[in-house]
Amino acid sequence: MNSTATVTVTVTATEIVLPGLVEPDGLELRTRDLPAPVKGQVVLRMDATGVSFAEQQMRRGTYYDQPPFPFVPGYDVVGTVTAVGPEVDASLVGRRFAAVTKTGAWASHLLIDAVDLMPVPDEVAAADAETVVVNGITAWQMLHRIAKVRTGGTIVVLGANGGVGSTLVQLARHAGITVIGTASARHHATVRELGATPVDYRDPHMYERIRELAPDGVDAVFDHVGGAGVEQSWQLLRRGGALVSYGSAATKDNEGNSQLPVLKLFARLAAWNSLPNGKSAQFYNFWAGKRRCRASWQQRMNEDLAQVLRLVADGALTPQIAARIPLSDTAAALTLAESRTVAGKIVIVPEV
Repeated sequence: MNSTATVTVTVTATEIVLPGLVEPDGLELRTRDLPAPVKGQVVLRMDATGVSFAEQQMRRGTYYDQPPFPFVPGYDVVGTVTAVGPEVDASLVGRRFAAVTKTGAWASHLLIDAVDLMPVPDEVAAADAETVVVNGITAWQMLHRIAKVRTGGTIVVLGANGGVGSTLVQLARHAGITVIGTASARHHATVRELGATPVDYRDPHMYERIRELAPDGVDAVFDHVGGAGVEQSWQLLRRGGALVSYGSAATKDNEGNSQLPVLKLFARLAAWNSLPNGKSAQFYNFWAGKRRCRASWQQRMNEDLAQVLRLVADGALTPQIAARIPLSDTAAALTLAESRTVAGKIVIVPEV
């Protein structure tokens, strides 16, 4: 890496702060002078960030590993490097990258470790790239690294109109996999356009409808809902099938210990996974392996996002953007995301 002088230009960052257990309109906007990047860091100007299910849980204090209040939410970001710290390649300035932050991305500018930057091709718009950073990596890894569903297989995607779900449907269809996707009736046309057969998740006989469509069972179920319904998801699998659980949306409004529902889910999956029936049950954790070996974890992130962004650039994957909302109106973005009335991802963009 080329050595560069420490940046002395002061950057004023606009940030959206989650002060505590508040409604979306309780979010606070603040400005502060961003410290100069230290060794190994860059300043990233936000070109697009967004609202994920994680922030909806954090607002309620129920995200499994959230920091203490107050903090700046924002799970991932796409932005342009405007300055670099010591021992960071100066040629990064002016280039666009994605990064997964878990928190901190709801800001006009932020400090990022240079090793966490993932290149974004020039031909992919910032909002499109943002839509498939965490969602795309999650969908790709669950389909191809965990479930390993082959061409000709059949899968069930719960929440097929959502950020991860809509991406998962498209990746599966591109791989020649048949998809049954659950969604509310208002989103069935969208689910069909993505290439899946829709089933109404509000139908009390939803799982029976799925069995009618796949009487011999399915090769994988991707379940972000958790709760009591996860057992029904398990029962849909044929021998050799995989249940991939990646959330507990059913318990998002539960009060009390935020870790308890997830721990109960872990225990249930582990018990099923030990049964001698050829099926597997796994919980997908986006962050698994980072603490043990950050370099190999980041390499997987880079590889998988590159695959997804290539499909976007080639037109094989269409990012589902529900709305673009300015950073100063993030409260409206969070409210819209929580309304569950839109398909795709709510993207937060800089002020005009």
